[in-house]
Amino acid sequence: MNVVRPLKRDFGRPDHGWRRRLYAIVVEAETDAGRRFDALLLSAIILSVAVVMLDSVEAVRARELVVFDILEWLFTLLFTAEYILRLLCVQRPLRYALSFFGLVDLISILPTYLAILLPGFHVLVDVRLLRMLRIFRILKLPLYFDESQALWRAFVKSRHRIMVFLGVVLILIVVLGTVMYLVEGPSNGFTSIPVSMYWAVVTMTTTGYGDIHPKTPLGQFVTSLAILLGYGVIAFPAGMVGGEMVTAMRQRQQPARACPQCRTEGHDGDAIYCKHCGAQLPPIDGR
Repeated sequence: MNVVRPLKRDFGRPDHGWRRRLYAIVVEAETDAGRRFDALLLSAIILSVAVVMLDSVEAVRARELVVFDILEWLFTLLFTAEYILRLLCVQRPLRYALSFFGLVDLISILPTYLAILLPGFHVLVDVRLLRMLRIFRILKLPLYFDESQALWRAFVKSRHRIMVFLGVVLILIVVLGTVMYLVEGPSNGFTSIPVSMYWAVVTMTTTGYGDIHPKTPLGQFVTSLAILLGYGVIAFPAGMVGGEMVTAMRQRQQPARACPQCRTEGHDGDAIYCKHCGAQLPPIDGR
């Protein structure tokens, strides 16, 4: 199984001792034990999400209530142990706990315990609604696929262009909403500029719910322009991210070299020394 680990050196790699060995298993994936740990965790995440989904089907839950409860507790204990192990093996556990995936780990195990501690609270109409937060475990799935990491890097590299693009789109939505409010008016359903902006979003995304639609020829003409503009709105960010994806894929085709001292990866093909610790890198293909 080809997996990657999201926890880099930001949380601190122990230098020696049992924490270093635990770090190599839980955080890294270069060893056989680390790969087996990743495979076990990935399988548990998929199975636990499947249990949550089946648990939401009333007919299935009515027949397999005890089985679902047992499975859920097994998964919860497993993910609790994983969360504790991650806190133990990193040098900066608080930074991990406050990171995105640290919070996901916490949210994925808390609902099962809260369902026991807060059953009498009348504000919780149905405790199972709280337990449905366990579906957040699915957010951990992209951590174990190289392609998701490449996609994320493409989004990060093109984030400034995407933000500028979203700003332009927002301006267009405000302009189109204001124009349609003036052209159609409250008598045709465009009761305010925010309502007209909602129409602009639905129209530009080519969704077309039909709950609000123009009735005047000028309004229909503006709608046609908004629909044509919407196709460009959909295609433009895909092109930006796609270009970064091509660049990322070309970089991945280059031979990967890990530092023999600190195991840092991602060096350039012509790099001689490690960018993290300064140790000399091994030559490509042994040359």
